[in-house]
Formats: sequence, structure tokens, C-alpha cells
Amino acid sequence: MASFTELEVWKQARVIRRYISELVKSFPAEEKYRLTDQIIRSLRSVGNNLAEGHGRFHYQDNIRFCIMARGSLTETLDHLLVALDEKIITDDILQAFQTEYESSLKLLNGYIQYLKTKKVDSLIKSEV
Repeated sequence: MASFTELEVWKQARVIRRYISELVKSFPAEEKYRLTDQIIRSLRSVGNNLAEGHGRFHYQDNIRFCIMARGSLTETLDHLLVALDEKIITDDILQAFQTEYESSLKLLNGYIQYLKTKKVDSLIKSEV
């Protein structure tokens, strides 16, 4: 694969990032440097880590960055739960995000498993 932009998991992260970027524009001004900033940072980190991992030479490095991306994705869910608790978003908005979250999580876990398999295959080939 030539570019990280061809990864389905990165494409999904981009879709979610666009959705959330629009959503947080409606957050109260007093949350701009608190919750809004945290949500934007954690969600951007998902795609950033996928891109950085893809650029690494070793499978293990890529896997490590994918695991960080997974953590950032989950962190974003927690931030949106805070937004729900603070009555900044509705249950419907959270449910819509959770659907995208679950889809992204499945893709990300699948990609991590693929990389682990490729890592093992490359180790076996180097031993032969």
C-alpha cells in the first residue's frame, strides 16, 4: 500500500473527524479551551497516529502507533460522554458517534491483527 490515505481505517477516522469538527462548533464558548480542544486533539490523534505508523519501517512500530490511535479514539468517546453529562450534546448525538466509533474500532482492530500477521510472516521468511 503506497499511502496511509488508502487505508480504510484512516478514511473512517477522517469521516469521524469531519463530523466532530462540525459538532464542536456548537459547544458553549466557555468549553473552547477545555472540552472542545480535548475532543479535537484526541480525534485528530487517531488519524495522525495511523499516518505516522504507516510511515514506520517495522511492523511493530506501526502496531504501536495503531494502539495509540485506538486509545485516542476511545478517549474521544469519553470526552463525548462528558459532553452528554454536561448536557452539551444529546443522547442521539452520542449514539450516532458510538455507531461510528464501533465501526472505526472494528477496522482498527482488524488492521492491527493484519499487521501482527504480516509481522509473523516476515519473521518466518527471515528465518528460512
